[in-house]
Amino acid sequence: MRKFNPDRLAVEYRNGVTATEPIIPRKHTLTHSDFTGELFLTIGTQVAWDKVNSDLRDEVIGEWKMCGNFLYYNVYLYIDNKEHDLNAAISRNEIFRRELPLALTAIRYGDRFLFDLYPKLDDVIIIVNFMSIYPQICKRESWGTFSNYSL
Repeated sequence: MRKFNPDRLAVEYRNGVTATEPIIPRKHTLTHSDFTGELFLTIGTQVAWDKVNSDLRDEVIGEWKMCGNFLYYNVYLYIDNKEHDLNAAISRNEIFRRELPLALTAIRYGDRFLFDLYPKLDDVIIIVNFMSIYPQICKRESWGTFSNYSL
């Protein structure tokens, strides 16, 4: 995993979202440039599909969710490529797993004003959905809390 560099993160707020409101609905779309290593975090009430490269599908999408009185953070990772090749999916899964701590750190840092206003958000459980047609890769896992990804 590369080390997170705050200077390489650009944050964009979309309509209906400010640096501190709302918590729900609030969705994060994290993309990157393979050429420059820059990260791009879009925060809005909807997923920023216009920022997603439909050929690569290497974005990290996250959102705050409620289940009863329980708040959690849900992450979606699309593991399969267009060809639905098992070996490629295994490789992509390994890359996502290696880079996910950096991505979660970027989301936590990029939305730090929200976390500063609501410090209990650091204790919210992060659920990661590894989405794949292959049962050995398709998993739902707990990845700790945002306190684990704070600078």
